Amino acid sequence: MKYDVKNIKLAPEGKKRIEWAQQDMPVLEEIKSRFAKTKPLKGLKISCCLHVTCETANLVRTLKAGGADVLLCASNPLSTQDDVAASLVKNYGIKVFAKCGEDKKSYYGNLVAAIKHQPQITMDDGADLLSLLHTKYKKQAFKVKGSMEETTTGVIRLKALEKEGKLMVPIIAVNDAKTKNMFDNRYGTGQSTLDGIIRATDMLIAGKNIVVAGYGWCGRGFASRARGMGANVIITEVDPIKAIEAVMDGFRVMPMSRAAAIGDLFCTLTGDIHVIRKEHFKKMKDGAIVCNSGHFDVEIDIPTLKKLAKKIRKNVRNFVDEYTLPGDKRIYILGEGRLINLAAAEGHPASVMDMSFATQALATEYVVKNYKKLQNKVYYIPESIENWIATSKLKSMKAMIDKLTPEQQKYLASWEIGT
Repeated sequence: MKYDVKNIKLAPEGKKRIEWAQQDMPVLEEIKSRFAKTKPLKGLKISCCLHVTCETANLVRTLKAGGADVLLCASNPLSTQDDVAASLVKNYGIKVFAKCGEDKKSYYGNLVAAIKHQPQITMDDGADLLSLLHTKYKKQAFKVKGSMEETTTGVIRLKALEKEGKLMVPIIAVNDAKTKNMFDNRYGTGQSTLDGIIRATDMLIAGKNIVVAGYGWCGRGFASRARGMGANVIITEVDPIKAIEAVMDGFRVMPMSRAAAIGDLFCTLTGDIHVIRKEHFKKMKDGAIVCNSGHFDVEIDIPTLKKLAKKIRKNVRNFVDEYTLPGDKRIYILGEGRLINLAAAEGHPASVMDMSFATQALATEYVVKNYKKLQNKVYYIPESIENWIATSKLKSMKAMIDKLTPEQQKYLASWEIGT
């Protein structure tokens, strides 16, 4: 079996981590048990471009249990857990092409390996795999029955393709599922981003001015958790509705041009490019810390910062680079501007990824059953799948909800009954 991992001898430790995460993913386990019996993915080749973590490992094991021939490559050069990658190869027979810290050439070489796997189904975390299929490997794109996209950034890219009439594959926007973004993005990103920042810097959050760029689900989650640890949180936004929400949630809202001068820590969570740029760096105080928790490393304009700097010290601490500007002002960049929650920490806890990856697995089954009816469009997850996942998760949490009485159902379905 072909694979490309850093050290296959790391497999025993990776196996422990995979099994530990499995204990906290009961919904995905329920799906895996059913897949093992019914084999809904039998004979299919699936290429997954995802963060190679212990939670992802349990997703690809579920796909394999369903009968699929699975290949996994990394969706980010710094997010791969090398022991997990080794274990997937050695212990579970999954083809893995991923190494933590791989350079750009290796990263795209592994994407090519995923395409040469000749998949009928793909999974993406940022749409890099789909982008390559739509540029250099169009002939292979015609063979893909459907693809799942798990990030806000990826969905934006694929909707742009659809709008231009160039989308060649039906897409299921897993990211837009409520069982994904309301929980994974908010609670997962909120906690894991703080975890990554603290691991990288050992900074005290209490009393710090923390600037959060973007008040989507990820920004909301991070802002609320930073406030919970005593930070003075400032929100920057371009969307007036989200800005009003941030104000009413009790946060200060201002442009980045103002926030730049008072922030101790900056974190971008927007999915857009150059959110923090030249004019902001110039206004920052000495010792300002800047990081990103959006999918790609473009939210912080690091190339411009390099030009501004008179001196650069790499790895002054693990995952911390120091840029000294004229006047001896120092700015610290965490995790090379990549996802700080995966670069310096372990990503989202397994419990919340349980729902996200259950959604991925069931979306895959849905595509296999319905691909002949699907057009080259971006689709939302069917409500029936979302409800099943939410119900199963509640059951695993020992939580119960009410049911509508026949009288209540009739009332909600009618228009005649009024005051």
